[in-house]
Amino acid sequence: MQLPTVDYTAENAAEQFVESLRNTGFGVLKNHPISQELVESIYKNWQAFFNSNEKHDFLFSKETQDGYFPPEVSEVAKGFTKKDIKEYYHVYPKGRVPAQLEVEIREYYRLANEFASTLLSWVQEYAPADVKAKFSIDLKDMISNSEQTLLRVLHYPPMTGDEEPGAIRAAAHGDINLLTVLPAANEPGLQVQDKDGGWLDVPCDFGNLIINIGDMLQEASGGYFPSTIHRVINPTGKASDKSRISLPLFLHPRPDVVLSERYTADEYLNERLRELGVK
Repeated sequence: MQLPTVDYTAENAAEQFVESLRNTGFGVLKNHPISQELVESIYKNWQAFFNSNEKHDFLFSKETQDGYFPPEVSEVAKGFTKKDIKEYYHVYPKGRVPAQLEVEIREYYRLANEFASTLLSWVQEYAPADVKAKFSIDLKDMISNSEQTLLRVLHYPPMTGDEEPGAIRAAAHGDINLLTVLPAANEPGLQVQDKDGGWLDVPCDFGNLIINIGDMLQEASGGYFPSTIHRVINPTGKASDKSRISLPLFLHPRPDVVLSERYTADEYLNERLRELGVK
């Protein structure tokens, strides 16, 4: 089975996209409005940042969760014991960003957020009536003016051969948020788990936009939209020498948004961050 790619300009794009989300937890879009030129420029400029010592001047804050997270504090996926092989930088609306990278990354954050509202509207429109009734407010309004939505610039360094046995670039995990919006990375490796427990390669054609469901949408929809387990596997052969840059936007509701009878967005997020050991 392959993940279908939906043409954003097609007449029935919204319906196809939501059907793909429902069936696989993922939606892959082509011909979307996010500028490929902007994404390529961000990849190039942030690669230079990760290659520099300047990154250590922006070490993350435990209180605000913004800034640079080095490999030694990289996440341990829930249920795993080994750290992922990656470093990353967290961009929030009010967070710190290196001056030479700020204009570009803020513009991307704005554009991707605007587009994300459209995608959440699609999800709402094509959800069954009983699922829609569970949403405390419209999905797009959950992220409106949210300062919790996180843009993460991820760098998976080239493989050295000295990696901890069994460690991979990103162990199998689900995302915490509503939806994750991700331009195709500059190298392959992203896989999604199917309903039988097997792994499917996510199409990484440069220019595609990849969207997956997070735990908060699963919670808010009473399980109708399933949060997707995914991972990033280690490259082999010549690809081992290459870095991989990835740019996921994690759509988080405002803290006071009610997800379900059990959780507000704030309660849900803090519970998960404690499980990950980053709070």
